[in-house]
This record gives sequence, C-alpha cells and structure tokens, in this order.
Amino acid sequence: MRQGTGTALVTGANRGLGLEACRQLGRLGWRVWLTAPDSKEGQQACDWLRSEGLDIHFEPLDVASPESLSSLVERLEQRGVRLSALINNAGIAMEGFNAHVAECTVAVNFFGPLHVTERLLPLMEEHGRIVMVSSSLAELKDYPPAFQRRFDPPPPKEQLQAMLRSFIEDVRTGVYEERGWPGSAYRVSKLGLNALTRLLAQELKPRNQLVNAVLPGWVRTQMGGPHAARSIERGADIIVWAATLPPEGPTGGLFINRRPIPW
Repeated sequence: MRQGTGTALVTGANRGLGLEACRQLGRLGWRVWLTAPDSKEGQQACDWLRSEGLDIHFEPLDVASPESLSSLVERLEQRGVRLSALINNAGIAMEGFNAHVAECTVAVNFFGPLHVTERLLPLMEEHGRIVMVSSSLAELKDYPPAFQRRFDPPPPKEQLQAMLRSFIEDVRTGVYEERGWPGSAYRVSKLGLNALTRLLAQELKPRNQLVNAVLPGWVRTQMGGPHAARSIERGADIIVWAATLPPEGPTGGLFINRRPIPW
C-alpha cells in the first residue's frame, strides 16, 4: 500500500467500516474527506479522528440527493481538491420488502455510487482508485444461471440502470417473483453495484483509473450486528488495500482478503 501520498473521499463514514477506513488511511498519512448525511454525526466522527492527530475533514453528503452531491462537488472544486481515491462505502439494509424499501435501497446502494463517481471523476487524479464496497450476498454463483446472465456479462450502463428501475417497478406491481427477482432489495442493489464496477473499470481504463469491488465480510458493525465474525479493523483492511493500490494494480475485480474471486 502507498503511504502518505494521497487524498481520499469516503462516503457513509460517520460509523462502521467507513469510519474505520478513514482512520486507517489517516494513519497511513493520507488526507481524508469524511462524508455523511447527518452533519452532527459526521462532524463528531471527524473530530474524534482528528483528536488522534489525523488529517481528516468533514463534508455533508447524502448520496441519494442530487442537490447534496452538487453542493459537495462545488465546495471541493472551490478548495481545489484532487482525489487519489474514492471509496463508495455508503449503504443501507432496510427491514421488510416493498416498493418503498426497494426504491430507497437501490437509490443509496446503486444509484448513489453511480452518481457520486460520475460527479467526482473530474476531481480524480491520474491513477486514481475507485472502491465499491459490495457484499457476498451478490456473488453470482448463488443465483440460477438464467438470472446470472442478466448481470454477466454486464449490460451497458443505461440498460443496467433501466433494469434496476424495472426491479423497483416489479416490486411495486407485485410481479417481481415471476420476473425472477430475489425478494431482497439489498441483494439486487449490490448485484447492480458489482455490474457497475465492471462497466466503470472498462470505461475508465484509458484514464488509468482503477475500479474494484471489495467484500469486507460479515463485520461487527451496526448493520452486521454484535455476533459477526470479523472485527471492523479487519473488515476495513480490504477497503483500504483497494484504495491504495499502486498504478499497476488490478482493475475490474472483486476481492476478499486481498484476493480476487469470481463475480
């Protein structure tokens, strides 16, 4: 991993994996922009890390809000910020399953990383790294072959977005099962995120940007619960590893424990 040579932005970083990724990057000497939708929680997290002497700065960001994202981009541009790494960590897992849950989950877990990445690309340095925090629940091997073919190979970006919107509509109209969708908005959102990772990796190769998805595992966070197998420190390791890859590092891959695995 490269030390002391970059600036990173982390979404959803007021707690859990995002917060720990900020801390680990800060301890490597990186400047980190910690973002979160709640300004009070985000600033408290930032102040806590700054108390350790780390170069951490807070900016509010709701990844599902175009207005919030536009405001963030404007503020970063005014400061002349250039990013070496973007970590799309923000994610939600809501209870229940209905159209509202599907829409909110896809908005944060899929469209959030898509829009954040597209808007921040002009601020990315050459050989920048983009990290998508995914889930083992989206590994294609766990799905029927016909369903796998929806995502492998990934459809064009516009078609992928339309497919995720169709999922929401299928849930709303009660036909998601007959259309072959699993009854989990979280799973579908992360399947979409994985496909997006592969598309962006190909799209950004000419710009020397590395785009990878990582699996932190079952981690003792608010989402993972107290009985999860992994510590937050271990879970964040793979995120930080992908964010600090050398210029010749891999792109378009899915990784766990710093090792590639099939999509």
